[in-house]
Amino acid sequence: MTTPPPSPTARLLLDAAAIDRTLHRIAHEIIERNTNLTGLAIIGIPSRGVAVARRLAHLVASFGGTEIAHGVVDVSMHRDDLARRPLPNITPTELPYDLEHRTIILADDVAFTGRTCRAAMDALADFGRPARIQYAVLIDRGHRELPIRADYVGKNVPTSIGERVYVRFAATDGVPADGVWLDSAPGEMTSAQ
Repeated sequence: MTTPPPSPTARLLLDAAAIDRTLHRIAHEIIERNTNLTGLAIIGIPSRGVAVARRLAHLVASFGGTEIAHGVVDVSMHRDDLARRPLPNITPTELPYDLEHRTIILADDVAFTGRTCRAAMDALADFGRPARIQYAVLIDRGHRELPIRADYVGKNVPTSIGERVYVRFAATDGVPADGVWLDSAPGEMTSAQ
């Protein structure tokens, strides 16, 4: 699927190699912080959080020597802005069969207001009660509206409210290479935030 690119004036923040290094670092931080890797599951928030979750699960498994459960949690119907957005694209939720006693790491591409993370936690609550929930993001751009903080941050990027952060992955977005851009060009708010 091809997705809209940032404008030609967008500034590249992370190229494919930098994204790879960043995800490697986050994977090592996850291993350091979680002694029981067999009780860990990395769950992606659609759409690009799913790619982040898969890559982190693969890296943690590779470095930690144990299989890491991963999955997807759809937040569409748990968002508090349903009346303001077009009809949501619903993605099937795929979770490990048992959340009890597990550490769940929610993975997303960009942390912004905190509302998507809150919706993901609400959605998880429909499926069980994890022992703990942690939050991993590739980019934290600030502007929280809720008291939510990421446990693992790839890169903090101070932004103005009108700027956009675009994360694109070659495997999912039909682009030649992974990248993260900061775009100051005016435009409609998209899911790239």
